[in-house]
Amino acid sequence: MNGEEEFFDAVTGFDSDNSSGEFSEANQRHPGVTHVDTHKSNGIGRVREKPLRENGIQKHRTSLPAPMFTRSDFSVWSILKKCIGLELSKITMPIAFNEPLSFLQRITEYMEHVQLIRAASHQPQALGRMQCVAAFAVSAVASQWERTGKPFNPLLGETYELIREDLGFRFISEQVSHHPPISAFHSEGLSQDFLFHGSIYPKLRFWGKSVEAEPRGTITLELLGHNEAYTWTNPTCCVHNVIIGKLWIEQYGTVEILNHRTGDKCVLHFRPCGLFGKELHKVEGHIQDKNKKKLFMIYGKWTECLWGIEPAAYESFRKQERRGEHLKKAKPDDGTEKADGHVVDAMPEVQDTVQVIPGSKLLWRVNTRPPNSAQMYNFTSFTVSLNELQDGMEAVLAPTDCRLRPDIRGMENGDMDLASQEKERLEEKQREARRERARSEAEWRTRWFRPGSNPHTGTPDWLYTGCYFERDFSGCPDIY
Repeated sequence: MNGEEEFFDAVTGFDSDNSSGEFSEANQRHPGVTHVDTHKSNGIGRVREKPLRENGIQKHRTSLPAPMFTRSDFSVWSILKKCIGLELSKITMPIAFNEPLSFLQRITEYMEHVQLIRAASHQPQALGRMQCVAAFAVSAVASQWERTGKPFNPLLGETYELIREDLGFRFISEQVSHHPPISAFHSEGLSQDFLFHGSIYPKLRFWGKSVEAEPRGTITLELLGHNEAYTWTNPTCCVHNVIIGKLWIEQYGTVEILNHRTGDKCVLHFRPCGLFGKELHKVEGHIQDKNKKKLFMIYGKWTECLWGIEPAAYESFRKQERRGEHLKKAKPDDGTEKADGHVVDAMPEVQDTVQVIPGSKLLWRVNTRPPNSAQMYNFTSFTVSLNELQDGMEAVLAPTDCRLRPDIRGMENGDMDLASQEKERLEEKQREARRERARSEAEWRTRWFRPGSNPHTGTPDWLYTGCYFERDFSGCPDIY
């Protein structure tokens, strides 16, 4: 690809390379998945030799080494207008449009609100558990708000691990396929209370002014203490104004979460912003039993919070709301901007925060972002810590861990020239390795995941093979 990423990958943050990662030892209690052995070391070794708070919880950094590089001097259109007649998928993008994370690390952001999984595990009733699982599914996409930078594409063989003893989980991921691009991940509770795993391979569409990423692949959450498995697929993400104008993001589509033991289902509708932006960020839905009887109503915004209420109270409120509404004339949309003769998608103004219906129950609220988030690629506090390389960590990490990628490290440190040079070098090294495999007729082998079927849906999936945290990294590829 002429040393660069494909255009669609560049504007959405999805890659066509592979990386590898995994998690704990295999256990025969649940076929196709693995479990944590809490009697063994977590393999973190000397990494734990860092300053501790008084309560013994490790400190994590609160800012990046260097502020975000300004993108004001760069324009996607300035690149595209010079490439008329060329194949769109081969157009290259400057590194200024990246953020200093790998896509594998962005997947790890699903775990920011892991306390919702733990809350689900402690709920005695299936309905209460589904409420927590629904909140977790929504929270998993909350970090994407205002994140218009693209993560780096994982290289073939790249891995990412994260152990958070303070949050009670560990996580491993691997880019397992080049065409199509597939990222596999596996996480487990350190108290043997849950497994969270899946594979992601988005289908990308370019609509002229926007790029739409339709997620493919199943996400699975297993609550081991209740012998329950929940599966779902994430909503569609759309990045507007990839050519000109201000970038903005929305999520839309229907997410169905199925409890495979009880047959209960949660149906969540992520609303598109609509003509005047009234529906921007809104999520509405319900929980129903296996007979499709509505048990609980859910509403909120994926950027803010999620609330729930009994169906009767919800319907009563909506009827009163409709009776009290007065018709308003729609105002013409005069907010579109123009540049170089092209109309852009006007970014809707964020509407008032969620109107809470009396009697509602708060299911989830987003964490407050750090005050310097805007200078750190709009990262959350959790995200800021993901690429931190603590003292002693390099000695115990797999050599393929993306914390060790020199291009990402260079960008994080504010050295854009070094980051760009290293990115080009790594891509050429990867292409040469691919050519060598073709010459020798050798197939690439994933290290920590294998292709198979999801144990609950029967659909194609990538399953964790175990043994990563035994830390035998002999034979890992030299990708950096």
